[in-house]
Amino acid sequence: MQNTEISKDPMPYLQGLNAPQREAVEALDGPVLVLAGAGTGKTRVLTTRLAHLLQTGRAWPSQILAVTFTNRAAQEMRHRVASLMQGAAVEGWWLGTFHALAARMLRRHAELVGLTSSFTIIDADDQVRLLKQLMEAENIDTKKWAPRAMMGVIERWKDKALRPSDLSAADGGEMADGKLVSLYRQYQMRLKTVNACDFGDLLLHMITIFRDPANADVLADYHRRFKYIMVDEYQDTNVAQYLWLRLLAQGSNNVCCVGDDDQSIYGWRGAEIENILRFERDFPGAKIIRLEQNYRSTGHILAAAGGVIARNEGRLGKTLWSDSGDGEKVAIRGLWDGEAEARYVGEEIEQLQRKGWKLNQIAILVRAGFQMREFEERFMQLGLSYRVIGGPRFYERQEIRDALAYLRVIAQPNDDLALERIINLPKRGIGDSTLQILHTHGRARGVPLYEAILQLVETDELKPKIRETLRRLMGDFERWRGLVSTMAHTELAGMMLDESGYMAMWQGDKSPDAPGRIENLKELVTGMAAFESLAAFLEHIALVFEVQDDSVEDAVTLMTLHGAKGLEFDAVFLPGWEEGLFPSQRSMDENGLKGLEEERRLAYVGLTRARKRAFISYAANRRMYGTWNNAIPSRFVDELPEDHIDAVADRGLSGPSSGGYGGNMGRSSHWDSSGLSSAALAPRRPVARPGQAVEQGPLAYMRGSRVSHASFGVGTVINVDGHKLDIAFDDGSQKRVMDSFVTAAEE
Repeated sequence: MQNTEISKDPMPYLQGLNAPQREAVEALDGPVLVLAGAGTGKTRVLTTRLAHLLQTGRAWPSQILAVTFTNRAAQEMRHRVASLMQGAAVEGWWLGTFHALAARMLRRHAELVGLTSSFTIIDADDQVRLLKQLMEAENIDTKKWAPRAMMGVIERWKDKALRPSDLSAADGGEMADGKLVSLYRQYQMRLKTVNACDFGDLLLHMITIFRDPANADVLADYHRRFKYIMVDEYQDTNVAQYLWLRLLAQGSNNVCCVGDDDQSIYGWRGAEIENILRFERDFPGAKIIRLEQNYRSTGHILAAAGGVIARNEGRLGKTLWSDSGDGEKVAIRGLWDGEAEARYVGEEIEQLQRKGWKLNQIAILVRAGFQMREFEERFMQLGLSYRVIGGPRFYERQEIRDALAYLRVIAQPNDDLALERIINLPKRGIGDSTLQILHTHGRARGVPLYEAILQLVETDELKPKIRETLRRLMGDFERWRGLVSTMAHTELAGMMLDESGYMAMWQGDKSPDAPGRIENLKELVTGMAAFESLAAFLEHIALVFEVQDDSVEDAVTLMTLHGAKGLEFDAVFLPGWEEGLFPSQRSMDENGLKGLEEERRLAYVGLTRARKRAFISYAANRRMYGTWNNAIPSRFVDELPEDHIDAVADRGLSGPSSGGYGGNMGRSSHWDSSGLSSAALAPRRPVARPGQAVEQGPLAYMRGSRVSHASFGVGTVINVDGHKLDIAFDDGSQKRVMDSFVTAAEE
């Protein structure tokens, strides 16, 4: 009898996939690059593709190499594949991060690079400690050449798969007195002696093994083992990761890389966007599949983000779209200054809250950490709950607490906790034994630590060198305290940071977070200006610490744009879209066009974090590091498509008739042009297009014009965009400024 029972779908996991997603899942043979735009279901494609390989019998779990960038992503993928497989056992996975998988391999072949299988993987602190020992043995000044900074250079070499033997002494330049390459060699030898390696070695050693003709059988074994290779976040791979993958992929050539060239934002830590851009050259005949249907954001948000990223030349190209409707246009707001910007954001959030929006679905994404202070201050005034992701709150950061400790001692010398915190910051040779003597004396005499020091610097209990160091420190505090009533507290704070050596300590620190700490210290001084005195400021800080409550679940998220990748929120605020801040002048100065394009990708990432609402703001004036700066809107504001934005400027800012802030701003019907910006107080010059002068008056500039700027000096105009001038200054820097801030240079 014929069986009329309807059979179950043998591949139910394919249901619900759109056409490009399904194509990416079923394209199993040969090289495949899946360009997965933001919010297009990348994770679903990856997990479904893995399940499909297993369900169709193309491979066993042990025959698939699946690489992720985080342990969390690997764990999530493991669970989701098991769910798609309806609970079927999937053992023997080669699924994990680059470092985890390389470590697993290295345990098997450690003897080929002079280690044993029980080698230790040392952490960052041990790395720095070992390098410092080697530097001291070479009589290298570790204050001039910070070991952590030197370790950072070695790590970048490892990211590029460069061994000591691949470098010459000249590659280290003047660093570590010209001995950095030699130190790298000694460092590697020392690691082998103690049977250890660092994280960079995990990939570097395996690349060395794979490349050695004497070990051809090792690589051949992995070629036979892995029938399929899958890689997530391919746009974020560095050179070493790329080489490791290329070597392994030479076997089956069945390699599938998933990534988004428009979201490559980690160049500063070694990521090479070229890895994804040259995929077709690396793997001839590769199939390129674009995932462009976005399931996260509204149409206006996607179109705005697309209009910005389309200006990048280094991209493969795709256009995101959504069938969930246009939604509201991206709000662009021009404000007078940073404080007005913080008030605006706070008011908008309160309005959203009154409409029933949850605070934990609202985020503020900043380009630089120092921007957070004004928002934190405003939220505390409003009683608005917030959390800082990726770091402590502004006033809880190490460098801020240190600076506050100095200020507390100036204001109140009997503050033992504050004095003890900074008595050896920067290092003054005052160790635990000295502190013990001071505390013992203070307790015996019933006096605070400060008074104990004043007494002991006049006797012989302490060594002469320590005694003189403490005498100078106490003299500094006495002098600073004497200026409290006669000097502005902001100036006093700046003086203290300089004369104490604390600012110089961070300026000499070459670690990646040092520039951010310096910016935070300068922002601290800026924030003090809102208070009438040092005492008033310190009282405010004490209250800030008292009212903070991190246990609140419903809170606005405050974080950097870099930290937001992979996240999404109903509403996203993007403040500080000003030239020099975003795009970052430092990034452009250091990396040129490459740096600018990475900044533009960062803008794209920020916009595409928003599901329903996106707010962009900029200030015409921003107080940075204690100095007022006239700002012009970011070029990214100009690049936003006019049909997808709603632009509003505060009264007092330039409107459409002035051709002032932002090319798009003049196209909005919502601008209030009743006043002039501070930049417009100078006579307005007629517009000069690139390579062309205008006939109206002598104040127009053109390419090649020599101009002078009060802060930046003399330079040559290299591009004209309305009233904005791109100028190559004679000191080698390149900046964009308003034409009202320059004059014709006298030659």
